[in-house]
Amino acid sequence: MSGRQGNKLPSNLPQLQNLVKRDPASYTEEFLQQYHHYQSHVEIFTFQPDKPSKELAELVMFLAQVAHCYPEHMANFPQQLKELLSYHHTVLDADLRMTFCKALILLRNKNLINPTSLLELFFQLLRCHDKLLRKTLYTHIVSDIKNVNAKHKNNKVNTTLQNFMYTMLRDSNPTAAKISLDVMIELYRRNIWNDAKTVNVITTACFSKVTKVLVASLKFFLGRDEDEKQDSDSESEDDVPTARDLMMRYATNKKTTKRKKKLEKAMKVLKKQKKKSKPEVFNFSAIHLIHDPQDFAEKLLKQLENCKERFEVKMMLMDLISRLVGIHELFLFNYYPFVQRFLQPHQREVTKILLFAAQASHQLVPPEIIQSVLMTIANNFVTDKNSGEVMTVGINAIKEITARCPLAMTEDLLQDLVQYKTHKNKNVMMSARTLIHLFRSLNPEMLQKKFRGKPTEASLEARIHEYGELDAKDYIPGAEVLDVESQKEKGGTQEEDGWESASLSEDDNEDGEWIDVHHSSDEEQQEVAEKVKSMPIEERKAKAAAVSTSRLLTQEDFHKIRLAQLSKELNSAPGKAAKRKNIEIDDEEEEGRGELLSLRDIEHLHKKPKSDKETRLATAMAGKTDRKEFVKKKTRINPFASSSNKEKKKHKNFMMMRYSHSVRTKNKRSFREKQLALRDALLKKRKRLLK
Repeated sequence: MSGRQGNKLPSNLPQLQNLVKRDPASYTEEFLQQYHHYQSHVEIFTFQPDKPSKELAELVMFLAQVAHCYPEHMANFPQQLKELLSYHHTVLDADLRMTFCKALILLRNKNLINPTSLLELFFQLLRCHDKLLRKTLYTHIVSDIKNVNAKHKNNKVNTTLQNFMYTMLRDSNPTAAKISLDVMIELYRRNIWNDAKTVNVITTACFSKVTKVLVASLKFFLGRDEDEKQDSDSESEDDVPTARDLMMRYATNKKTTKRKKKLEKAMKVLKKQKKKSKPEVFNFSAIHLIHDPQDFAEKLLKQLENCKERFEVKMMLMDLISRLVGIHELFLFNYYPFVQRFLQPHQREVTKILLFAAQASHQLVPPEIIQSVLMTIANNFVTDKNSGEVMTVGINAIKEITARCPLAMTEDLLQDLVQYKTHKNKNVMMSARTLIHLFRSLNPEMLQKKFRGKPTEASLEARIHEYGELDAKDYIPGAEVLDVESQKEKGGTQEEDGWESASLSEDDNEDGEWIDVHHSSDEEQQEVAEKVKSMPIEERKAKAAAVSTSRLLTQEDFHKIRLAQLSKELNSAPGKAAKRKNIEIDDEEEEGRGELLSLRDIEHLHKKPKSDKETRLATAMAGKTDRKEFVKKKTRINPFASSSNKEKKKHKNFMMMRYSHSVRTKNKRSFREKQLALRDALLKKRKRLLK
């Protein structure tokens, strides 16, 4: 026992910390002794703040661990630590500064410090040239703000910190500004600060002189929100007519080739209608939360015109401006001539620039401005001197622009582009056909008669609205297939009569006769559709308005309306025979257009281009495996020994071996001799393997 050392509490801080947490009242004197020791070290530290102090670091961590046990004695301890950091953080030793920050984080986790003042101090410490410290502070800031808003949104703390971050984004230190921006973006993506104020604070970073801050803010607005992905199967089967309904409708009739083709066409139209009826998915909600998108886009365009950054940064600026113009339908007429300068086939990333031009097009842009863009693309891309891929990209871009601004397409330009339907290159040919298909649904009158396809009821109603025209309807389109009077009262009054008649009929029909049950069927719907088809257009609209205002529509009613709208695209127009030849279009081209375009819409090629010699060679070499495992391994006892006489014979010149006994007698052996020689060789080999 004499050699065993006793508990030295004044010098053994971990043991004292453990005892204090178990019984704070019994160890108050020891705690006060360490606290006075800490105060004396702080006084020494203020004279030489740049000098490392291991004892001070240990005392600070000890006091932070037991601060909750003595709240009356430790009331000023957090404030003192914050003052030491704020006054001396630039000259402090890196380890001591990290210890002070960890102690403050520990006190904050025990809820002994107000979060606002501590986080403001930590934002100021981001200016320090200490990467590990900045990473630690970033992690704590994000997690602390998340914990503050865990139960409910703490608007008081959020508003104070957002106002402080607004000043931090303009900080002269680029590292502090960049990390502050990263904190705001991370909090937005975690749905903690997903309000309009956060987004509009981030918009100020788009005009930063620091390239890293500028690029980070642009990437934020150009990114995609993962939480807003919606399942394509969200619609119920009752809302949209299914393929099974169509199959059942045509299965009851006689099987003919004509009915089979009609069914195939109906399935295509059904698929198209399903894609049209999908809810609009916003790729990123931050763009929708900007307070003044027009002013923001104008400032971005001014910055782009005077930008001296790399080409990639300019592309990001162009992308953001085009998204703002397309989503908010802004008027930014100077943007289109700026984009036209880059519309050349040899231009770097030209497909993306074509995508930006298409994204920035909408129905409220004057057609004259978009026409100049279309003519530039047609003259520079859609010419026979260019390759098939270049022409395909040009036609695809024209198609996407005119889909958003149909008035920009002139009849002469359309007739020229349509002639590429018979081009020798399949990609060009299919792109021209998709353009024909687009104008069949937009305005068939602009096409020549031979390109219009079979006229249907839907194509007769299709027309391009004039500039600024709003197509506001006071009725539900297709409601004319329903009855005007409400069936609820009739159903309520006839309910009891129906049960009574059913019960009475049971006694009258006990001999096994059939009971006629009235129910709605496809035949009745077809009869109603035939009646509606014979009605004039004005009478249809009047009946649809009467139905829309006189009754509440159920899901079954909407189901009937959608079936009637589908039949309009299937049924030929009145007085027209279904003899005209149809142009087949890929199902991939029928995808609905959302808010934003994808690069595949511009670069889509129907036929894979031929690979050049280098690409084919690289593919062939990549497919060849290492064949060393299939080669017979030569095993030697001594790897440095010379070859045997048998091996030397294999490499000898044939003229030397021509008259040898083994060669001369080889051809003279009979079949029996060859059999015996093979048997002996196999037996010899077997013996060698068994050894």
